[in-house]
Amino acid sequence: QPAHLIDMMATCVDVSGATYPEKRNSHALCPMEGKSLAAACSENAPIDREAIYWEHEGNRAIRVGDWKLVAKGEKGPWELYNIADDRAELNDLAASEPERVKKMASMWQAWAERADVLPLGAWRGNFKKPK
Repeated sequence: QPAHLIDMMATCVDVSGATYPEKRNSHALCPMEGKSLAAACSENAPIDREAIYWEHEGNRAIRVGDWKLVAKGEKGPWELYNIADDRAELNDLAASEPERVKKMASMWQAWAERADVLPLGAWRGNFKKPK
């Protein structure tokens, strides 16, 4: 099953029985994004998630099932791959699947706004902006 680095915190919190804090030194923390992998590892239970989202050095991506949408940098065009059929990501399907690109790009944008990812490539620290 697909997993991501963000799942490590959720797994550690789950396995340890800890509680993820809402604040640190009176600063609101971003909510935990990952999913626990404990049941997937011990029982091969499916990981229930909408998508896996990420941004690294301004590059963007989202994975929904076997579909992966990626873009290099803020202005790079979205590229779409079916990674079940094309693990090496050699066949960009964005032109033939415009509605899927639009939907996944919209999902990524909503996540980026919610997760304080924007502006792309800018380090913002570990704390949510005060309201």
